[in-house]
Amino acid sequence: MAAITAAPRKPAPPGILTHRAVRKLAILALAAAILAPIAATQWSGATWPSALTVDVSEPLGKASDWIIDNRDTHPLFLYFFGHVSNIVVIAVRAVYLALLAVGWAGVTAIGALVAWRVAGVRLAAGTAAAFLACGLLGMWVPTMQTLALMVVAVLASVAVGALLGLAAGLSDRMDRVLRPVLDTMQVLPAFAYLLPVVLVFGIGVPAAVLATVVYAAPPMARLTSLGLRGADKEVLEAVESLGTTARQRLLTARIPLARKELLLGVNQTIMMALSMAVIASVIGAGGLGDRVYQALASVDVGAALAAGIPIVLLAVVLDRVTGAAGERLGEAGKSPVTWLYALVVAAAVALAGRLAGFLDWPDGWELNIAEPVNRAVDWMTAHLYSGVPVVGGTADWAAHFTSWVLNPLRDGLQWLPWWSVLLIVAALAWLIGTWRTALTAVLAMAATGVLGVWKPSLDTLSQVLAAVAVTLVIGFATGVAAARSDRVERLLRPVLDVFQTMPQFVYLIPVVALFGVGRAPAVAAAVVYALPAVVRITAQGLRQVDPAAMESARSLGATGGQQLRQVQLPLARPALLLAVNQGVVLVLAVVIIGGLVGGGALGYQVVFGLAQGDLATGLVAGAAIVCLGLMLDRVTQPTERRTTKKGA
Repeated sequence: MAAITAAPRKPAPPGILTHRAVRKLAILALAAAILAPIAATQWSGATWPSALTVDVSEPLGKASDWIIDNRDTHPLFLYFFGHVSNIVVIAVRAVYLALLAVGWAGVTAIGALVAWRVAGVRLAAGTAAAFLACGLLGMWVPTMQTLALMVVAVLASVAVGALLGLAAGLSDRMDRVLRPVLDTMQVLPAFAYLLPVVLVFGIGVPAAVLATVVYAAPPMARLTSLGLRGADKEVLEAVESLGTTARQRLLTARIPLARKELLLGVNQTIMMALSMAVIASVIGAGGLGDRVYQALASVDVGAALAAGIPIVLLAVVLDRVTGAAGERLGEAGKSPVTWLYALVVAAAVALAGRLAGFLDWPDGWELNIAEPVNRAVDWMTAHLYSGVPVVGGTADWAAHFTSWVLNPLRDGLQWLPWWSVLLIVAALAWLIGTWRTALTAVLAMAATGVLGVWKPSLDTLSQVLAAVAVTLVIGFATGVAAARSDRVERLLRPVLDVFQTMPQFVYLIPVVALFGVGRAPAVAAAVVYALPAVVRITAQGLRQVDPAAMESARSLGATGGQQLRQVQLPLARPALLLAVNQGVVLVLAVVIIGGLVGGGALGYQVVFGLAQGDLATGLVAGAAIVCLGLMLDRVTQPTERRTTKKGA
């Protein structure tokens, strides 16, 4: 019998179902077709079903009452938390009293001399001017309170972060354990850290310092681990060939090679600690943040601005000094004698100021800017809030944005069946990630319903979506302009530098002055806060597109617009997605804080819980904020797929 040879099979024509995204959507559509009727039958209605809600307020209330009742008697508080609290109070008070003892002249001289030694004469003059401005504005004592809290919190954050980073940098297992924890901590809004520490330590400085440490330590841990793991392999092999121990290699090679990453970690930790120290005024941190908080509570824009300016100056000075220390790392250790001279001069100035009685800032040197600022705000209220021809006033803009954008978006989200919201979250997360990413996002969103805060969570989500849309439109347009023009990039650089160093709390001051209180001002503050990061990432991504690809497009006669649409934007897609992710995370952080100026929703519930001592309400809202932040991060963060697996 003759052998029968099979004809070669022709390859199937490419179909729409061969595309990974379409396959995922088809699977989700099939799952929705099966599960949606069941969900609609069992739990009808748009809102989250009460049958799937767990009332945690009662157990949280009982736990809160037990902690409050046993805070002075239980061994855990007496012999651990109590000692931690006392150490923090003693440390902050010691630094504060030392600053007061040195006096305003001594503190200004020390700051200027350190800045001169690290970064040169111009930054030294700027540092001295910043400290003098704090005194002129009548904020010397609050500035010293904030600075004392900052010193203790930064030292603790750097120590904790360095230890965690050391463990992650030297151990792959520890790195795998810490990575998801640090990922989650870095996407959480600052407000989410306040209530747990208040529950344990109560309102006051210890809770503020510890919340700041928890918030500011992750960047130090990440950058320490990155620096240790990125050390030059050839140098390490050469050191190892000399017969050194693991400890000697760490101290003589790995840590010195990671110095730039370590100093960058210190810089990031300082900036995040300042941001959190200001926000922690809500739980009794005192200082400049407390002045801003009290002024915003009474809508006293002038007093808020008087306290907000020193915060900005302090942030800019700390950012520039620590940044310059990293850039001039190689020069810092060449002449220790100069450091000695600087310290001697600073000590002499401090002693001279003390002998001359220049300890407290003279009252006669203070400038009262609150009254003229409030008069300007009153003028704006009378002339700019409404009634401006053609364009309308700022209050009109806020009202229109609320009625035309925020209200329909919130009502639309709350009108959707709860299961459809989860389906949308799953689709978005799975399209740019894996099924694990989608599952995490869905569970995080569902947790807000289980906690009984489904509607407030959707209200917060609507504000975030509106703010992100505005941020991306303005940020992408500005980033494209900066990428295509060196002049625009140079003009924007100092503005973005200042905006990126300002703490979140400060952004509330100008929007309250312009728009009053409400959800629209909270969205406006979130847009302004998130814009610098989106603009920078977009411009950098577009500028880093392969020059060969751009040259090829130009040789084919492509116009500037065609080069942007067909070459730069597609090749810069990872950077653009990162810009979206960072924009979402930053927007959420300020939308939550917007609860202080009438933003409502979850932010208001946290503020209410802190102000009224209703920690159960505040903790539930805080947990929902954590879940919402986790969901938004997973929905906007692409996950790299492993090439060894198919159809992740």
